[in-house]
Amino acid sequence: MHELAITQSILDIARKVADEHGAKRVKSVRIMLGEYSGVVPQCIQDYFDVISKDTVVEGAFLDIRRLPVIIRCNSCQKESRIDRLHVVCPLCGSTDLKLLHGREFYIESLEVE
Repeated sequence: MHELAITQSILDIARKVADEHGAKRVKSVRIMLGEYSGVVPQCIQDYFDVISKDTVVEGAFLDIRRLPVIIRCNSCQKESRIDRLHVVCPLCGSTDLKLLHGREFYIESLEVE
């Protein structure tokens, strides 16, 4: 349910930016979302469609881009990309890993008119 609060924040930021730039409407919002962020993209989209009604953001395209999980293996010291189902170093098989990227969640850009 935290996606509703997150989506409200996205909407607030988009409205503020549109206001600051004297924009009539927000055309698109690009979101960068790490695989381990814990955020469900479809929930963000569904909430966005509902709570943006009757605002300058209504009808904006929500472009959610997934960011990969990047780890550093503490055993072999190599950085690698892994997926959510295989949480081991793909080079040496170790599970002694440090997460470098994959929890990100941010607005990368807005397009306004």
